[in-house]
Amino acid sequence: MKTTPFTAKHIALGAKMHEFAGYNMPIEYSGIIDEHLTVRSGVGVFDVSHMGEFWVKGPGALPFLQKLTSNDVSKLTVGKVQYSCLPNGRGGIVDDLVIYRYEDEKYLLVVNASNIEKDWAWCMQHNTEGAELENASDCMAQLAVQGPKATEMLQKLTSVNLSEIPYYGFRVGDFAGVQEVILSNTGYTGAGGFELYFYPEHADQVWNALFETGKEYGLKPIGLGARDTLRLEKGFCLYGNDIDDTTSPLEAGLGWITKFVDGKDFIDRPFLEKQKAEGVQRKLVRFEMQERAIPRHGYDIVNAEGEKIGHVTSGTMLPGTKTGIGMGYVQTPYAQPDTRIFIAIRNKNVEAKVVK
Repeated sequence: MKTTPFTAKHIALGAKMHEFAGYNMPIEYSGIIDEHLTVRSGVGVFDVSHMGEFWVKGPGALPFLQKLTSNDVSKLTVGKVQYSCLPNGRGGIVDDLVIYRYEDEKYLLVVNASNIEKDWAWCMQHNTEGAELENASDCMAQLAVQGPKATEMLQKLTSVNLSEIPYYGFRVGDFAGVQEVILSNTGYTGAGGFELYFYPEHADQVWNALFETGKEYGLKPIGLGARDTLRLEKGFCLYGNDIDDTTSPLEAGLGWITKFVDGKDFIDRPFLEKQKAEGVQRKLVRFEMQERAIPRHGYDIVNAEGEKIGHVTSGTMLPGTKTGIGMGYVQTPYAQPDTRIFIAIRNKNVEAKVVK
């Protein structure tokens, strides 16, 4: 398995380790419930160095990204971040990603760890604009410091005014004595906080400074288990579960990152324009169980008559409220909030309610 610059620290801290996207990653430390609640009420740090990073540079960068991605990259100014996806030419999604406009003709793409090789091959295959591409995935470490106390804690380690960085904005500056750190007001938890990008050789310095400063804030290391429950509580999609090569961004509720603007002839545009005009046959919904039960990935979703209308893509029991929540695709007539649906759990159809 691959390692990150922090793998030895996770093992030394007693983390439960497991393979994820080819990496030896921490799944949990003190337990998913404790870690989830720590991020919701305080501050936690995630090692997300397994994520992929591609630089896209030169005069061809913007035309290339306008063709490759669904969102309107021309709207990005330097210092801003954009959520987007890569349409696959068959009505599905190669991956979802975030795009940083680092300089006028320099962009950073951050892609999912499990898709690095696939995404890189896709970028190389479609680069007819002569953009300069660099796969920097092995040359970058990343930590996500998340929670309501994250900004106050992090501010003690940088001269950059973090409160001036808007959501989905970033600055490049000093952090914990390290220069050229990307400080990004983004995250995958819905709890607020920043994601930090830096060279791997500074990993020990950054990690040690975080935990020294974080003592008074109750900072804890957080594993991928709580990262999943946190993102699901917020309703964020996970590639491979809620979106994949068979789901369109419009089916997944990602019409807001699918921009049919003049001059943006992106991959799958004609298909997606047609799908938007005609309407989708299924939609990704969020739902809450109406009795104590845990919906699992792959479970059938049925209507009151017991007819299959879809399937669960993600599900969990919320650590705080002990409520079962999930996401799944259902036939469009069942996608409205407050609609009664049922999750087929073993031999019982358990009631759930579609929520915003």
